[in-house]
Amino acid sequence: MFNETYKLSNGVEIPKLGLGTWLLDDAQTAQAVRDAVSIGYRHIDTAQAYMNEVGVGDGIRSCGLSREELFITTKVAAEAKSFDAVTHSIDESLAKMGLDYIDLLIIHSPQPWKEYREDNRYFEENKEVWKAMEDAYKTGKVKAIGLSNFLQDDVENILANCEIKPMVNQVLVHVSNTPSELIEFCQKNDILVEAYSPIAHGAVLDNAEIKVIADKYGVSVAQLCLRYDIQLGLVVIPKTANPDHMRNNAELDFVISDADMETLKHVEHIQNYGEHSFFPVFGGKLK
Repeated sequence: MFNETYKLSNGVEIPKLGLGTWLLDDAQTAQAVRDAVSIGYRHIDTAQAYMNEVGVGDGIRSCGLSREELFITTKVAAEAKSFDAVTHSIDESLAKMGLDYIDLLIIHSPQPWKEYREDNRYFEENKEVWKAMEDAYKTGKVKAIGLSNFLQDDVENILANCEIKPMVNQVLVHVSNTPSELIEFCQKNDILVEAYSPIAHGAVLDNAEIKVIADKYGVSVAQLCLRYDIQLGLVVIPKTANPDHMRNNAELDFVISDADMETLKHVEHIQNYGEHSFFPVFGGKLK
């Protein structure tokens, strides 16, 4: 699995499997990066909002591999909605991680988190944000640029006003939450879709319907969910600090049948993400 990649629209190769680092502090992140790299991971995903970019940098420097062997993604804070704010934030991310370049830089959300999916869509502001992203791309600070949590009209706003097209859109995709129309739209426009929380932040692990299918293939529910997203043509970035989970998440050498893929696409939508339900991406609202 570790050697499998997709090719972005600009020719850059991105590993299909990455390590997510959401909710890990700097020390946990540094150790998770070292563990993941030793197991075989080459793709690490972080964000300014995770407040662990320093830890990612520490992990990179102490993992035993050269910088060029790794693919590092970070995300511009959802609240940075001006050209200058984004330009500053990119330089700040590079400094925190101690890197000369970022492999993939994405806008974390089309709206600030406190206004997530509200009426103000920030179309004009996101044009400015994208210009700053394009500048960073042209100067070599980043090797690829993209989006996260962008709905179709958010993406269309960028496509209609850009010089360089977005290369990815990272969104919530997991069994019981498959935004098929958005995925299809992105793929038709040469935008690779990345799936964050591909195991629904653990909320699907006790789902009896999914477990029956996982048992059929002799795999865990987590492995089935990751394979499901990969067969949809997506990058998966499961978050874990547990080396055993890292290993298991990479053991995806099986194929889900077309019939079972259809069944999984129509699993009833999860209503409750447990203790993490308050996060905007899981339907909650920040005060």
